[in-house]
Amino acid sequence: MKVAVIVPAYNEEKSISMVVNDINRLANENNFEIDAVVVNDCSKDSTSEIISKLNCIALNLPINLGIGGAVQTGFKYAFENGYDYAIQIDGDGQHPADEIPKLINFSVSNNCDVVIGSRFISNEGFQSSSIRRLGINYFKNLNRFLVGVTINDSTSGYRLLNRKALEIVTEYYPDEYPEPEAIILYSLNGLKMGEVPVTMKERQGGVSSIGKSASVYYMFKVTLAILFTFIRVKFKK
Repeated sequence: MKVAVIVPAYNEEKSISMVVNDINRLANENNFEIDAVVVNDCSKDSTSEIISKLNCIALNLPINLGIGGAVQTGFKYAFENGYDYAIQIDGDGQHPADEIPKLINFSVSNNCDVVIGSRFISNEGFQSSSIRRLGINYFKNLNRFLVGVTINDSTSGYRLLNRKALEIVTEYYPDEYPEPEAIILYSLNGLKMGEVPVTMKERQGGVSSIGKSASVYYMFKVTLAILFTFIRVKFKK
């Protein structure tokens, strides 16, 4: 079994070494092949220099593509290089690598194409702010209304895709708000999704792109993006 752990990184100089080292430590403890694939999204700090010295596959983008473009770059690399699974984790240290086997085992046991690591099933570890939890619950209900699928943590960037899912996202993947939008994409393409409880941490470095004052504006923009993805995928078929 070949597993690519996709780590999108933009200005993650404070945490990226820890993230990659944790992935490599996990690889040494399991009987499947795990490669850390760091997608440097044209960082302005020393991220590029740091990952060049780490035991990882470093993909340096010449321009900043944003989170969706960076993640899709990693997914394309995984698909084109014959990996059985691609697992996306954040570059800021929020997603402990030792939870990765849980996602793989759930996918194998339940024949899931996509598995999402959720903070809100067992409610352990870092739970995010109350304002963000309100927004996450809103997106859960919006996705359920549109496609009839309930994902408790639809904004989680801790997720697994098998080759069936990878083939789809290499063709199209949402660019600006990919996590909640991708729920629509996966559902309308008939992929089986599952959700497992994971314990997350507070970010170990970097700065969130969503400030408190921008939360309402963020919800409005993501709502439009989700509706656009729904229309695009639904009526393309």
